[in-house]
Amino acid sequence: MPELPEVEALKDFLDEHLADRTIARVLPVAFHVLKTYDPPVTALEGREVTGVTRHGKFLDLSTADGPHLVTHLARAGWVRWQDKLPDAPPRPGKGPLALRVALDTGEGFDLTEAGTQKRLAVYVVRDPADVPGIARLGPDPLADGFDRDAFAALLAGERRRLKGALRDQSLIAGIGNAYSDEILHAAKMSPFKITNTLSDEETTALHTAMRETLKGAVERSRGTAAGRLKAEKKTGLRVHGRTGEPCPVCGDTIREVSFADSSLQYCPTCQTGGKPLADRRLSRLLK
Repeated sequence: MPELPEVEALKDFLDEHLADRTIARVLPVAFHVLKTYDPPVTALEGREVTGVTRHGKFLDLSTADGPHLVTHLARAGWVRWQDKLPDAPPRPGKGPLALRVALDTGEGFDLTEAGTQKRLAVYVVRDPADVPGIARLGPDPLADGFDRDAFAALLAGERRRLKGALRDQSLIAGIGNAYSDEILHAAKMSPFKITNTLSDEETTALHTAMRETLKGAVERSRGTAAGRLKAEKKTGLRVHGRTGEPCPVCGDTIREVSFADSSLQYCPTCQTGGKPLADRRLSRLLK
């Protein structure tokens, strides 16, 4: 799933390639992808792109005196840029193509989605805040004002496991399964530790790990072409997706806890005092 660093890089890539270009056509291909009908997608056509911004994991393409095209890539969505789009319009089918945006220069991009669970979402709105997911977003973890004290205040009002808190978009925007694992490993904390039990020192350490992990990932992704971002993300991960491999810090074996539709990875030595975590259904340490 694209998370804050990858969406930030996609934002920069699209902003560079779309600036001052005019949208010729917006072509929905998959019936499920478009979540709004007013304004219609045709309201984007003939308008100049004025910029691309990010809201958590949402991409927001704005047009001159017109609506915004907002996209959430979900788990398996992606942006595929094309220097020359095919002349023939795309046909609905079983392929990954969900929506095409064609520019008047002949360039454009496709929104694609792999797999059978179709969750990629596109909204055409007058204001990004009209998208329910954006309206519910918590603060951006890389925002200048989101300092250690603001972070502490958020956690103090919660009683839940750190893993879930970091992934909750209404609490903190942009962090998903992969970077929550990376942040907790950098902070040397169990994913099952409870938010409002953190000491002042632990809160500071977690805030520092969050900022440094995300900033590092953003810097690694900066300037990377859209087609190479997935590979760049994977090479930068230290524990997530690396079950059975040695921890790069201590050499212990990275372990996994399975959920219904996902999993987390962690290092017992670095994060849980050497104790392996129980199955997620038990939600406690083995004794």
